[in-house]
Amino acid sequence: MQNPSTSAYRIPEPFARVLGRLPRYPGSVLFVTGLNLVLARHLHPDTLHRLEGRSLRIHVADADLRFDYTWRAGAFRAARHDQIEPDLTFRADAWDFHCLLQRREDPDTLFFSRRLVIEGDTELGLMVKNTLDAIDMAVFQPRAVLRDALAALRARVRPVSATPDGGVRVATR
Repeated sequence: MQNPSTSAYRIPEPFARVLGRLPRYPGSVLFVTGLNLVLARHLHPDTLHRLEGRSLRIHVADADLRFDYTWRAGAFRAARHDQIEPDLTFRADAWDFHCLLQRREDPDTLFFSRRLVIEGDTELGLMVKNTLDAIDMAVFQPRAVLRDALAALRARVRPVSATPDGGVRVATR
């Protein structure tokens, strides 16, 4: 059942049919890249420990998109949950996910109005929801994302400088 207040913001059906035919795995790779870049560093180690090896899915219902992923070995990883039901699935329309991220809507309000569906491990679902509620949304602002991305890039790239004889010197760590 679609909430009438959001029906004007649904992904158009012809576009959704096209999106629903896209292979899931490449989208999941892009999704976890964003999670690792923006979210992972802000999660508490206890939360990450509880996520270890758990199968998760974000299902954007009106676009028929599914992003399957897990937390393993210190990072979010794209996954293929085609043959199994994930431990936890969050399902909502694109607009409702947008409202959640912008904190325009409370997850409990969306849940009780049936615009957000949480399936699977209830305890895991509550832990994820409460963890996301506790994060300062300022970390998702474009300036903060860019700053974090540049810091991550600097941490991975070693400085290079020219030597007097025209050679190249790579800094050691």
